[in-house]
Amino acid sequence: MSQSTQQPQISPIDELSTLELAQALMERLSISPNDWHRLKSNRNSRAREQAAAAIVFLLKEQPQEALARLEQAAGWLDRSISAPPCPSHGDKK
Repeated sequence: MSQSTQQPQISPIDELSTLELAQALMERLSISPNDWHRLKSNRNSRAREQAAAAIVFLLKEQPQEALARLEQAAGWLDRSISAPPCPSHGDKK
């Protein structure tokens, strides 16, 4: 086949909308229930998770929700917030 008749290669990414890409990234960066205890205090993991969620909310034109997620991401990075105790374990007093 000659080069002039070849179709340009289309990446699977090209077939997704910006929102779909952001949602896929958010899914990828979300902490799964199986990893929750291991990663709940991991500042980088938590910041990535919140920043990806912020992008999704921005693309959905929900700036207040986006801002809240960005503030949480910043809080994880600047150490102004910490993981709360796990609610499924209850109070052990």
